[in-house]
Amino acid sequence: MPRSVNAVASRARRKKILKQAKGFYGKRKNVYTVAKNVLEKGLGYKYVGRKLKKREYRSLWIVRINAALRPLEMNYSTFIGKINAYGIDLNRKVLADLAMNEPETFTQLVHEVKARMANDKMPAKKELQAV
Repeated sequence: MPRSVNAVASRARRKKILKQAKGFYGKRKNVYTVAKNVLEKGLGYKYVGRKLKKREYRSLWIVRINAALRPLEMNYSTFIGKINAYGIDLNRKVLADLAMNEPETFTQLVHEVKARMANDKMPAKKELQAV
């Protein structure tokens, strides 16, 4: 009985790899073994890059929020702690967008947080004086 090699499936598998390697430079685009190795590495970087992108955006939002808060005499950690304590459900992405594109609205939000902070401190001082 003759040997069966299934060339159709092998060729399809190789074509799939070479098609994904389209645009690479030199042997990376047309030599199967080189293309396969480079493509595996590239797909790994692609996966890691998706995770890094989330990390980088979050840090960018934090920097933008902090930069908008400093002229209003507040820092990032206090602001985030207070809005979470007061139940204001705005994530960092929305806060950064407000700080960049709607500075008046962001300023009103900061003043609201400051007013609540002042109200929170008032009873504490009265309790200390009463004792």
